Amino acid sequence: MITKTITFDTFVRWLIGALVVLGVLYLLNYLSSVLLPFFIAWLVAYLLYPIVKFVQYKMHVPGRVLSIIVTMIFVTAIIAGITWLIIPPMIEQFEKLGELATRYLQQKTQIDDFPATIQEWIKEHNREIEQFFQSRDFTEALKAGMPQVFNVLGQTANVIVSIVGSFITLLYMFFILLDYEYLTTNWIKIFPKKNRPFWQGVATDVERAMNNYMRGQGLVALIMGILFCIGFTIIDFPMAIGLGILIGIMDLVPYLHSLALIPTVFLALLKAADTGQNFWIILASAVAVFLVVQAIIDFIVTPKIMGKAMGLNPAILLLSLSVWGALLGFIGLIIALPLTTIVIVYYKRYVTKETEEEKEEEKTEEGVMPS
Repeated sequence: MITKTITFDTFVRWLIGALVVLGVLYLLNYLSSVLLPFFIAWLVAYLLYPIVKFVQYKMHVPGRVLSIIVTMIFVTAIIAGITWLIIPPMIEQFEKLGELATRYLQQKTQIDDFPATIQEWIKEHNREIEQFFQSRDFTEALKAGMPQVFNVLGQTANVIVSIVGSFITLLYMFFILLDYEYLTTNWIKIFPKKNRPFWQGVATDVERAMNNYMRGQGLVALIMGILFCIGFTIIDFPMAIGLGILIGIMDLVPYLHSLALIPTVFLALLKAADTGQNFWIILASAVAVFLVVQAIIDFIVTPKIMGKAMGLNPAILLLSLSVWGALLGFIGLIIALPLTTIVIVYYKRYVTKETEEEKEEEKTEEGVMPS
């Protein structure tokens, strides 16, 4: 067995390399707030590029700039249409709930005009209210509550900063799409020539994994949305189609659709108040739809579609979701499938050399002698 001696020079090089990697990670973490809009813009540009390419070359729209504008109009119209299907019915349901709550209070309290009753109560207790505002308890409560007020103001400022960041993200996205081919082809030149084959291989594998993942997850989300629309329609649930579409869109990020349980509870309460049916029965039927659809997606749809799209066995697929979810939490569930694919590809390429051997066998079968 041949042993390789680790010299002091080799050790110093490894140490410097490790320090450089740590320095880069620290710099990325320090600049995360600045780099995040750029990475989001690159992801959006990656998703929109096929549409821009179709508009420019298949629809013969002159120029990349006009193609990007047409694509943005098209995508905005789709988002507006989906919003129109979801938001107005939701607002209508809120108004209906308000009417039902007012009617319920009137029946229980025998009060027909709440604003007039409140004004009359304030007039009757005007002296007590003034004493309360002048009391020491109110002053201490005000002092304790001021930090919360400033916290709300700070959150408002964060929202404004987020809006500004969204505009910056749009600008990034526009300029990335403008020179997408050049950027995706020439980024490799930032590395030394001897390291370019490795990073080119990394980029190729990541792109292939992301393409397969996006296609597979999009199809899973579509099927989930359709199944929820059917299930909610069968149990005559409020906003069956709109809620099903919303859940399908949310499932583009795996397991995010679980948050749809919140509006589901609200809609179940609304139906119970409107029809007089038992709230728990309505909620139980909605939860049953969630459980049935989730079981179909997890045990049939996801293993079949994602396993085929990403070349993973269904058992490995479910194991990868469990492992990455345990290691990285919710983010791990999102990136589990692409990461697992990349790990398997590089294990075959650099550990077992399976990929190279398969290529050589294919060439031999075709009558070409491997070099």
